[in-house]
Amino acid sequence: MFFHSFSLCVLFLYFCLTPCFATDTITFGNPIHSSGGPLIVSATGKFALGFFTPNNGSSHRNQYVGIWYHDGSEPKTVVWVANRDNPVSNSTTFGIGEDGNIVLSGTSSRPISNLPGISSPSTRTLKLLDSGNLVLTDVSSSSMVWQSFLNPTDTFLPGMKISAELVLTSWRSQLDPTTGSFVFRQDGDRDNQYIITNNELPYWKSGLYLSGIFITNDEIPPPMSSMLQNISKEKRKKASSLIVTNQTRINDYSNTRLVMGSDGKLRFFRRDNQTDEWFLMWWEPMDRCSVFDACGTFSTCNNKNRVPCKCLPGFRPQWPENWNKGDFSEGCIRKNPVCGQHGGKDFLKLSNMKVPKPAYVLGVNENECRRRCLDTCHCQAYSFAETEAYLRGRTSNYTCGIWTDDLKNFQESYATGGLDLNLRVPLSEIGNRTCGTCGTTIIPYPLSTHPTCGDPDYSGFDCQTEYDTGLISFYANGRTYRVSRIDQETRKFSIQVEKCRSGDSMGKLLQLPRSSPFSVSSVCLATKNNFSVDSLGDDEWFYEVEIGWKPPLEPICGSSKDCKVWPDTSCNVAAGGKKRCTCNRSTKWDPSQASCILESLESAVNQFRVPEPLEKKKPPYLIFLGVITAMLFVFCVALAWNLTRRRMLNRRGNLELSLCNSERRVIDFINSHDFNEDDKKDIDVPHFSLESILIATENFAEANKLGQGGFGPVYKAKLPRGQEIAIKRLSRGSGQGLEEFKNEVVLIAKLQHRNLVRLLGYCVKGYEKMLIYEYMPNKSLDSFIFDRSRCVLLNWEMRMNIVFGIARGLLYLHQDSRLRIVHRDLKTSNILLDDEMNPKISDFGLARIFGGKQIEANTERVVGTYGYMSPEYALNGFFSIKSDVFSFGVVLLETISGKRNTGFYQAEQPLSLLGYAWRLWREGRALDLAEQSLRETCNENEYLRCVNVGLLCVQEDPSDRPTMSNVLFMLGSEAPSLPIPKQPAYVVRRSLSGSASSSSQQQWNAELSSSTLEEGR
Repeated sequence: MFFHSFSLCVLFLYFCLTPCFATDTITFGNPIHSSGGPLIVSATGKFALGFFTPNNGSSHRNQYVGIWYHDGSEPKTVVWVANRDNPVSNSTTFGIGEDGNIVLSGTSSRPISNLPGISSPSTRTLKLLDSGNLVLTDVSSSSMVWQSFLNPTDTFLPGMKISAELVLTSWRSQLDPTTGSFVFRQDGDRDNQYIITNNELPYWKSGLYLSGIFITNDEIPPPMSSMLQNISKEKRKKASSLIVTNQTRINDYSNTRLVMGSDGKLRFFRRDNQTDEWFLMWWEPMDRCSVFDACGTFSTCNNKNRVPCKCLPGFRPQWPENWNKGDFSEGCIRKNPVCGQHGGKDFLKLSNMKVPKPAYVLGVNENECRRRCLDTCHCQAYSFAETEAYLRGRTSNYTCGIWTDDLKNFQESYATGGLDLNLRVPLSEIGNRTCGTCGTTIIPYPLSTHPTCGDPDYSGFDCQTEYDTGLISFYANGRTYRVSRIDQETRKFSIQVEKCRSGDSMGKLLQLPRSSPFSVSSVCLATKNNFSVDSLGDDEWFYEVEIGWKPPLEPICGSSKDCKVWPDTSCNVAAGGKKRCTCNRSTKWDPSQASCILESLESAVNQFRVPEPLEKKKPPYLIFLGVITAMLFVFCVALAWNLTRRRMLNRRGNLELSLCNSERRVIDFINSHDFNEDDKKDIDVPHFSLESILIATENFAEANKLGQGGFGPVYKAKLPRGQEIAIKRLSRGSGQGLEEFKNEVVLIAKLQHRNLVRLLGYCVKGYEKMLIYEYMPNKSLDSFIFDRSRCVLLNWEMRMNIVFGIARGLLYLHQDSRLRIVHRDLKTSNILLDDEMNPKISDFGLARIFGGKQIEANTERVVGTYGYMSPEYALNGFFSIKSDVFSFGVVLLETISGKRNTGFYQAEQPLSLLGYAWRLWREGRALDLAEQSLRETCNENEYLRCVNVGLLCVQEDPSDRPTMSNVLFMLGSEAPSLPIPKQPAYVVRRSLSGSASSSSQQQWNAELSSSTLEEGR
């Protein structure tokens, strides 16, 4: 107790008496030392100068000389650093050098000031003032020759004065004073305005937006502006105080500071005289949308949305691929020009927009303002308002603003001081959607915001434009949710929820009735907002859920007048007793386009391909054709029944011989070196014509390209009825050939399982060979588990479902299918995920058929993918169902660890992922294999069981590996013990240095070079 009281007394005396004994001046021959000693303290004790370490540690490495507030607080509030890019260690001094300059002296001398040398350094003194300014004075002439206020680092203090030469440069990080990338300075292109640059590119600008009754957030507050200009209090008596962000009134800036942060934010702090605490009063950029040109041209920014940027109505992303990846820098472009045949006199009103200053400001009425904009093709938008609510200081009663340049830095949902902007865009591009637009969002048919528009069955939406730029809400399960995005092409919209865990199912939260046209189409999408006020503050998250809607029926009508906006329709009583705008003769309703289309157009498309089982025949309109069709149907049923009966009799007679013939017929077809017209008879899927493929893919448009593989490019396409499909096109220069193409056509057609991708058809025309699959919206497994941002969407339960699905698919191939199949190229990129994240094995181009009793085979042409091939196959060409088991083991370990086997790097030892998992399992640390996002959610026993099973599958000897039936049993078993695995193959990764190579590695390389090894697809 005595020692504690004594310590407090010592500290009290130290802080009280330090100003009495400490000096504020450094003279020649009396420097300060990094190893310790008294600080340089200003006259009243407000500031101190000395050596410090940014993390307040005791280490003498990376020491800096700086000035900070001498208030005893930790960490220190540093306002200036002398040697920010040249840290020093122990045994260094700071003072006046032999030539009269300020220097750091140690093993070498480092000048801080760069003044002409003098012969009498003793005439100079270095003094720390109460303003925080460190000044070098020549006593003989009583002149100040250097000062820190003209050489600041990241902090601006009262007493400084902004100029073209004075800039604030951020630290590299909060604990690293090194010169950072953000710089605050005067804007040389505009008077009395300021700019922040990031690597010399504009990052934020002040005074960019219009000023209404209130000063917009991007403007510099008057107290801060006075401090920057070093205007005294007397000169600004008439200046009114400003209500800034936190609603605190500022009248004095004596206890303030301005800091250029390492995160790019300029912060204005004020110190409370009673508590000595610093309060944040103002900052910019305030949010993601305040960043200069955050969304590019012709787009708007909304900081409340998970995806902040959106093209204006009538515009589209200039580079859709980059836009979908979150790169909005290229912005948007018009779908059609405002002048010419697509032009017109239409304007779309956008309410409560935060807009940059216009190119022209005119004192004319609204009609004249509109006419002036229409007179030039360069006019993009105009806005009209009374002077008081628009721009201050003008004598005209009205103010008209006209924008002629590309529109940038527009923000929506800006209720305070926002303006109504009239955007020049042809309303024909909005389409026949009677609900029109809500702010910058198009409300597509059939969504309904009120009873007089849309389809009443699709109600639940509300549009509020009075206090927001088109705030759209959706009502479900007794609650109202904010709509952040509507996508007409995918028929989906996103709503914001209060909080959910990434990957959680959201169906129970919304509880949409079965009769509802809406359904939840995604799990919880949780995204962290990396743009916060303070990087040390609490994280902000966006929580959104996607909801899809069913294709609509014809619009409801009360009379023919209601159908005028729907071409080729008339109001008639439709099925269900409701009046609808039904399509006239020779046209039919297309729900994907929400319009009537010519039946002849669809017939023209259908004539190019064989009818698919997925597409229903159109009902005949003539009685004669109906009778003929009915007779043909009866005849076909009778014929099919007769053929089925004969086949059953044949199977009863010799089932084994029939199966053998089926296998032999398929193998003979695959091994043939040509593809004849007669061969199409043996294929169980429809044949598509080349013309229909060209229509569906829009002549293989680059925008429809999904990716590229060893086989060739893959395109997304849409059938006339709106069904989405994926088309894989064999490239002429591909290493894959006709054999692989026929392999997929025949094998997938004969394989039916929920965990195998479904083949919808194929196309062969000359050199063109294409496969048509069901479309998988979530792409492949590797795009999730190896992506640091998307991997969090896969929780432990989802990963286990994926593992079980792959295992069931392989078991079907090896044991339960009509043909016994070895896949030979199982990997995470060949595991596709449907919209419910169910796994489907794909890419059967390298697969091989085994006979009923055959267990292994060999080949001289080794094909596959590094990291997934079993050793006996890669080295000797032997493959069997155990080869697939090995590949499954690799996929399993990659799925539960989030690490690639081929690209794995472990610093301590040159181990592959398999070797690393083996070492952790032997040391009893298998849980360390899991990525951080899984360790908190996974079941420990299940995880250890998966690692054990994975290691059993990748054992070097094929006979030691389990079959897929045993794998499924072990994964689902609750047994406490499983077989102990032996050391796996490929423990050491391939990219070994020459000095570390072993004989086994040399044998690996030698045997691979002697065989024909080809990379998988």
